[in-house]
Amino acid sequence: MATPPKLPLGFQTAGAACGIKSDPQKLDLALFAASGPCTAAGVFTTNRVCGAPVHISRERVPRTTARAVIINSGNANACTAERGLDDARWMTATVAESLGCAAEDVLVCSTGVIGHYLPKEKLAEGLPRVSAALGNSPEHLEQAARGMMTTDTVPKLSSRTVSAGGQDLTVTGVAKGAAMIGPNMATMLSVVMTDARLTAAEADAMLRTAVDQSFHCIAVEGHTSTSDSVILLASGQAMSGPLSEDQRSELQQAINEVTAELARKIIEDAEGATHIITIDVTGLPTRGEAHQIARTIAEGALVKTAITGADPNWGRIISAAGYAGVELVEEDLSLKINRTLIYERGRPVEFDETAVSNSIRSQRDVLIELECSRGTEGVRFWTSDLTEEYVRLNSEYTT
Repeated sequence: MATPPKLPLGFQTAGAACGIKSDPQKLDLALFAASGPCTAAGVFTTNRVCGAPVHISRERVPRTTARAVIINSGNANACTAERGLDDARWMTATVAESLGCAAEDVLVCSTGVIGHYLPKEKLAEGLPRVSAALGNSPEHLEQAARGMMTTDTVPKLSSRTVSAGGQDLTVTGVAKGAAMIGPNMATMLSVVMTDARLTAAEADAMLRTAVDQSFHCIAVEGHTSTSDSVILLASGQAMSGPLSEDQRSELQQAINEVTAELARKIIEDAEGATHIITIDVTGLPTRGEAHQIARTIAEGALVKTAITGADPNWGRIISAAGYAGVELVEEDLSLKINRTLIYERGRPVEFDETAVSNSIRSQRDVLIELECSRGTEGVRFWTSDLTEEYVRLNSEYTT
């Protein structure tokens, strides 16, 4: 049995229910709190229509005095104008009062249905209660992970501990997301905590590096949410001084691994998905070009439905690469599906279509490998297939 993720030194978490969701028994509040000031950084949605909490949290990071992140689920507090901003500030002030800190040292996220005002009377009862429930056990961490779920079917957690310079440093993260996923910094939220000591500049740079290789490399349907937020908190309580170069490298790798595992868990939990698709694009002049091609393939409805039907319709993949807006010609491209060569240097290759179809149908994981002959850079991207169940779930989301 896997060891449950543990909290880094200096952190406590909690989850609670205050009745925001239609099922009053479902947790709808999550709190991540530090025992003292910690460094915080954040990466947020690039959607110009963004939730009130995104505006508030984005203006408060990076900072070195952060104390907490409060999250509610079931209501996105998006498209709610000045009242939404006031409500988000009120949430942080209410939590700050419980923790004995400044309101500006509390960050806030909301996720759920767009266009509804927050039920302040329910939150007024629930926020002090979730603050009083804080603890540092694996159970407290799971409760917090559940408190930020909407259509997720499972909580998403990941943890790594690395030893560097004679000190153990822990990185632990949680995430939510199952649809509206097309992060471009879906509805996705993540909080990553570490007991390493980081400056504001280090935290910001390390988080952006990790997000670029993880949450920026997933898509369910390509919809960049109004609420996407990834926040890194560093308590510094496992260290007495600044990071050494070795510690910085080890810590970056741990943050990369935690965020990548959380990103894949979002795809594994994608609404209605029957397949998890890994897309490896290699051989481009820049990583950005490889990413652009991979994302275009991942968001292609015809590619996704072909995988749903176990149809090795490789022309859809090659054509998606062609309209991605990257300079290339047909002769640059070679393609494998589940390690079977399908297309080589611009020419179709004879292959057993039935065998490839069966390999797709018989397993949840599908591997698409597209090789270009124009450079040495590449990227790995994850997506899901597109099923009737996805359409049903999202056609009935608010009704």
